[in-house]
Amino acid sequence: MKVRVAAFTISVDGFGAGRDQSQAEPLGVNGEKLHEWLVQTETFRKLTGGRGEVIAPDDDDRFASRSFDNLGAWIMGRNMFGPVRGPWPDDRWKGWWGDTPPYHVPVFVLTHHPRPPQPMAGGTVFHFVTGGIEEALRLAKAAANGKDIRIGGGVQTVRQYLQAGLIDEMHLAISPRLLGQGESLLQGIDLNALGFRCMEQVGTPRALHVVFGRR
Repeated sequence: MKVRVAAFTISVDGFGAGRDQSQAEPLGVNGEKLHEWLVQTETFRKLTGGRGEVIAPDDDDRFASRSFDNLGAWIMGRNMFGPVRGPWPDDRWKGWWGDTPPYHVPVFVLTHHPRPPQPMAGGTVFHFVTGGIEEALRLAKAAANGKDIRIGGGVQTVRQYLQAGLIDEMHLAISPRLLGQGESLLQGIDLNALGFRCMEQVGTPRALHVVFGRR
Protein backbone atom coordinates (compact mmCIF):
# COMPACT_ATOMS: atom_id res chain seq x y z
CA MET A 1 0.00 0.00 0.00
CA LYS A 2 1.30 3.42 -0.98
CA VAL A 3 -0.01 6.89 -0.28
CA ARG A 4 0.60 8.73 -3.51
CA VAL A 5 -0.05 11.82 -5.54
CA ALA A 6 -0.54 11.03 -9.23
CA ALA A 7 -1.07 13.08 -12.39
CA PHE A 8 -1.01 16.29 -10.36
CA THR A 9 -0.33 19.13 -12.77
CA ILE A 10 1.54 22.31 -11.99
CA SER A 11 2.61 25.21 -14.16
CA VAL A 12 6.27 25.67 -15.02
CA ASP A 13 6.34 28.44 -12.38
CA GLY A 14 5.00 26.06 -9.74
CA PHE A 15 1.27 26.78 -9.41
CA GLY A 16 -1.25 23.95 -9.13
CA ALA A 17 -4.26 26.25 -9.54
CA GLY A 18 -4.82 29.79 -10.75
CA ARG A 19 -6.20 32.69 -8.75
CA ASP A 20 -9.89 33.30 -8.09
CA GLN A 21 -11.23 29.74 -8.06
CA SER A 22 -14.99 29.66 -8.54
CA GLN A 23 -17.81 27.44 -9.79
CA ALA A 24 -17.27 28.87 -13.27
CA GLU A 25 -13.49 28.34 -13.05
CA PRO A 26 -12.87 25.57 -10.50
CA LEU A 27 -9.11 25.56 -11.20
CA GLY A 28 -8.85 29.35 -11.10
CA VAL A 29 -7.98 31.76 -13.89
CA ASN A 30 -6.23 29.82 -16.70
CA GLY A 31 -5.98 26.75 -14.47
CA GLU A 32 -7.70 24.46 -16.94
CA LYS A 33 -4.96 25.14 -19.50
CA LEU A 34 -2.53 23.24 -17.30
CA HIS A 35 -4.35 20.00 -18.06
CA GLU A 36 -4.09 20.03 -21.85
CA TRP A 37 -1.73 17.05 -21.60
CA LEU A 38 -4.44 15.03 -19.82
CA VAL A 39 -7.70 15.91 -21.53
CA GLN A 40 -6.51 14.70 -24.92
CA THR A 41 -5.53 11.22 -23.72
CA GLU A 42 -7.42 7.99 -24.31
CA THR A 43 -7.60 7.50 -20.55
CA PHE A 44 -9.41 10.80 -20.06
CA ARG A 45 -11.72 10.10 -23.00
CA LYS A 46 -12.81 6.85 -21.36
CA LEU A 47 -13.32 8.55 -18.00
CA THR A 48 -15.60 11.14 -19.55
CA GLY A 49 -17.72 8.70 -21.52
CA GLY A 50 -15.92 8.85 -24.84
CA ARG A 51 -16.01 12.61 -25.38
CA GLY A 52 -13.13 14.57 -26.88
CA GLU A 53 -10.42 14.01 -29.45
CA VAL A 54 -7.46 11.77 -28.61
CA ILE A 55 -4.27 13.38 -29.88
CA ALA A 56 -1.97 13.17 -26.86
CA PRO A 57 1.35 11.30 -27.14
CA ASP A 58 1.50 7.74 -25.80
CA ASP A 59 3.65 8.80 -22.83
CA ASP A 60 0.99 11.25 -21.63
CA ASP A 61 -1.63 8.52 -21.80
CA ARG A 62 0.65 6.06 -20.04
CA PHE A 63 1.04 8.39 -17.05
CA ALA A 64 -2.68 9.19 -17.03
CA SER A 65 -3.53 5.49 -17.02
CA ARG A 66 -0.95 4.67 -14.33
CA SER A 67 -2.51 7.25 -12.03
CA PHE A 68 -5.55 4.95 -11.64
CA ASP A 69 -3.64 1.71 -11.11
CA ASN A 70 -4.21 -0.29 -7.90
CA LEU A 71 -6.31 2.38 -6.17
CA GLY A 72 -8.41 1.45 -3.16
CA ALA A 73 -9.39 4.92 -1.93
CA TRP A 74 -8.99 8.63 -2.58
CA ILE A 75 -8.58 11.64 -0.31
CA MET A 76 -9.42 15.14 -1.46
CA GLY A 77 -9.97 18.59 -0.05
CA ARG A 78 -13.37 20.21 0.08
CA ASN A 79 -12.49 22.63 -2.73
CA MET A 80 -11.86 19.70 -5.05
CA PHE A 81 -15.27 18.29 -4.20
CA GLY A 82 -17.13 21.52 -4.90
CA PRO A 83 -17.49 25.29 -4.54
CA VAL A 84 -19.81 25.29 -1.49
CA ARG A 85 -18.28 27.09 1.51
CA GLY A 86 -19.20 27.03 5.19
CA PRO A 87 -21.86 24.69 6.61
CA TRP A 88 -23.53 22.49 4.01
CA PRO A 89 -26.91 24.11 3.23
CA ASP A 90 -28.22 20.75 1.95
CA ASP A 91 -27.00 17.64 0.13
CA ARG A 92 -27.79 18.79 -3.39
CA TRP A 93 -24.17 19.41 -4.42
CA LYS A 94 -22.67 16.00 -5.25
CA GLY A 95 -19.40 16.97 -6.90
CA TRP A 96 -18.19 18.29 -10.23
CA TRP A 97 -18.48 14.98 -12.06
CA GLY A 98 -22.18 14.19 -12.50
CA ASP A 99 -23.95 11.05 -11.34
CA THR A 100 -21.03 8.70 -12.13
CA PRO A 101 -17.75 10.16 -10.82
CA PRO A 102 -14.49 8.69 -12.18
CA TYR A 103 -13.30 7.31 -8.80
CA HIS A 104 -15.25 4.02 -8.35
CA VAL A 105 -13.87 3.58 -4.82
CA PRO A 106 -14.46 5.31 -1.46
CA VAL A 107 -13.46 9.00 -1.48
CA PHE A 108 -12.73 10.84 1.76
CA VAL A 109 -13.40 14.58 1.59
CA LEU A 110 -11.72 16.85 4.15
CA THR A 111 -14.15 19.36 5.63
CA HIS A 112 -14.91 21.22 8.86
CA HIS A 113 -18.65 20.55 8.53
CA PRO A 114 -20.32 17.14 8.97
CA ARG A 115 -22.38 15.62 6.20
CA PRO A 116 -23.77 12.09 5.67
CA PRO A 117 -21.96 9.81 3.19
CA GLN A 118 -23.00 10.32 -0.43
CA PRO A 119 -23.24 7.11 -2.54
CA MET A 120 -22.93 7.63 -6.29
CA ALA A 121 -23.25 5.44 -9.36
CA GLY A 122 -20.27 3.32 -10.33
CA GLY A 123 -19.11 2.47 -6.82
CA THR A 124 -17.99 5.92 -5.65
CA VAL A 125 -19.04 6.87 -2.12
CA PHE A 126 -18.08 10.29 -0.78
CA HIS A 127 -17.33 10.29 2.96
CA PHE A 128 -16.97 13.66 4.70
CA VAL A 129 -14.21 13.73 7.32
CA THR A 130 -14.05 16.45 9.98
CA GLY A 131 -11.10 15.11 12.00
CA GLY A 132 -8.24 16.25 9.77
CA ILE A 133 -5.74 14.64 7.43
CA GLU A 134 -4.62 11.81 9.71
CA GLU A 135 -8.17 10.66 10.42
CA ALA A 136 -8.93 10.73 6.69
CA LEU A 137 -5.84 8.64 6.01
CA ARG A 138 -6.75 6.13 8.73
CA LEU A 139 -10.25 5.72 7.25
CA ALA A 140 -8.88 5.50 3.71
CA LYS A 141 -6.40 2.78 4.69
CA ALA A 142 -9.19 0.76 6.28
CA ALA A 143 -11.32 1.10 3.14
CA ALA A 144 -8.54 0.46 0.60
CA ASN A 145 -8.05 -3.25 1.45
CA GLY A 146 -4.31 -3.09 0.90
CA LYS A 147 -4.45 -1.07 -2.30
CA ASP A 148 -2.98 2.41 -2.79
CA ILE A 149 -4.48 5.65 -1.56
CA ARG A 150 -4.42 8.63 -3.91
CA ILE A 151 -4.22 12.16 -2.54
CA GLY A 152 -6.23 13.90 -5.21
CA GLY A 153 -5.83 17.55 -4.32
CA GLY A 154 -6.24 20.41 -4.36
CA VAL A 155 -2.97 22.17 -3.70
CA GLN A 156 -3.46 22.78 0.02
CA THR A 157 -4.43 19.16 0.66
CA VAL A 158 -1.30 17.86 -1.07
CA ARG A 159 0.83 20.37 0.84
CA GLN A 160 -0.59 19.25 4.18
CA TYR A 161 0.14 15.59 3.49
CA LEU A 162 3.64 16.41 2.21
CA GLN A 163 4.48 18.54 5.24
CA ALA A 164 3.25 15.78 7.55
CA GLY A 165 5.54 13.25 5.84
CA LEU A 166 2.62 11.04 4.83
CA ILE A 167 3.19 10.75 1.06
CA ASP A 168 5.27 7.88 -0.32
CA GLU A 169 5.29 8.74 -4.03
CA MET A 170 4.40 11.77 -6.13
CA HIS A 171 3.96 12.13 -9.88
CA LEU A 172 3.94 15.75 -11.05
CA ALA A 173 3.08 16.72 -14.62
CA ILE A 174 4.78 20.06 -15.25
CA SER A 175 2.89 21.97 -17.91
CA PRO A 176 4.79 24.43 -20.15
CA ARG A 177 2.42 27.19 -19.02
CA LEU A 178 3.03 30.25 -16.87
CA LEU A 179 0.25 31.23 -14.47
CA GLY A 180 2.12 34.04 -12.71
CA GLN A 181 0.02 33.71 -9.57
CA GLY A 182 -2.25 31.24 -7.86
CA GLU A 183 -1.65 28.38 -5.41
CA SER A 184 1.98 27.30 -5.24
CA LEU A 185 2.45 23.58 -4.61
CA LEU A 186 6.01 23.43 -3.28
CA GLN A 187 6.80 26.91 -1.95
CA GLY A 188 8.54 26.50 1.39
CA ILE A 189 8.61 22.69 1.16
CA ASP A 190 12.03 20.97 1.07
CA LEU A 191 11.53 17.67 -0.77
CA ASN A 192 15.14 16.66 -0.07
CA ALA A 193 14.62 17.07 3.67
CA LEU A 194 11.44 14.98 3.38
CA GLY A 195 13.48 12.15 1.86
CA PHE A 196 12.31 12.35 -1.77
CA ARG A 197 14.42 11.59 -4.81
CA CYS A 198 13.62 11.74 -8.50
CA MET A 199 12.90 8.23 -9.76
CA GLU A 200 11.65 8.88 -13.31
CA GLN A 201 11.29 11.73 -15.78
CA VAL A 202 9.73 11.74 -19.23
CA GLY A 203 9.13 14.78 -21.43
CA THR A 204 6.39 15.27 -24.04
CA PRO A 205 5.33 18.40 -25.92
CA ARG A 206 2.58 19.00 -23.34
CA ALA A 207 4.22 18.06 -20.03
CA LEU A 208 7.35 16.99 -18.19
CA HIS A 209 6.39 13.97 -16.09
CA VAL A 210 8.48 13.60 -12.94
CA VAL A 211 8.01 10.84 -10.36
CA PHE A 212 9.45 11.30 -6.85
CA GLY A 213 9.78 8.53 -4.28
CA ARG A 214 10.91 8.35 -0.68
CA ARG A 215 14.40 7.07 -0.02
